[in-house]
Amino acid sequence: MRRDDIESRRPEWGDPAMAIRDEETDLLIARVEAGDLRAREELLALHRHRLRRMVAVRLDDRLAARVDPSDVVQDALLLASRRLDIFLRDRPLPFYPWLHRLATEQVVQVHRHHLGTQSRDVGRETNGRAISERATIGHLFEFLAASQTSPSQRASRVEQKSRIHESLALLSETDREILVMHYLEDLAFGEIAAVLGITPGAAKVRHFRALERLRPLLSEDGAGVGP
Repeated sequence: MRRDDIESRRPEWGDPAMAIRDEETDLLIARVEAGDLRAREELLALHRHRLRRMVAVRLDDRLAARVDPSDVVQDALLLASRRLDIFLRDRPLPFYPWLHRLATEQVVQVHRHHLGTQSRDVGRETNGRAISERATIGHLFEFLAASQTSPSQRASRVEQKSRIHESLALLSETDREILVMHYLEDLAFGEIAAVLGITPGAAKVRHFRALERLRPLLSEDGAGVGP
């Protein structure tokens, strides 16, 4: 499978929607700074759907019957509301990456609350991020497996599943997060870099290397493919 085959699986609306969201965010922040209370509410609600997708990808499947991603997002937005004035004063990150980190904090708390000591098997916290391995690896597998289009690839899906899962688990937490954010959340590399505290160039390089490591498993014969 070529790298372009995987890239084509990203939502087509990604870049235009992102540009619109960024412009809306900037306008709302300006209104908030001018004292517009309604703009404050609109700003916090603007990225609700993006955050819900982010939370859904990371929640362990054992919590499906107990935790609604929308409730986690609501808690994150309440936290953001309390911290918004500090954010506007300091501007430590672009707005959405800042929200993303707050939502991740809430995912950490949910795992700790519902899974207790089991949370060590669910994910690890690194630099304020919780990575639910069961959830993210499962979602990444479904995405990558869906990009296999030939009959023989589809027929061998079960056989390849364990190998793909093993390879995803062997990726570093940062590399796996880059794939999740890029393909499952439709984040640009600049946003990914801000969330992870790395440069956009480093995010792109790590993304490319992660795909190169996975691509042989997604080729039809399992022996690798050309560029």
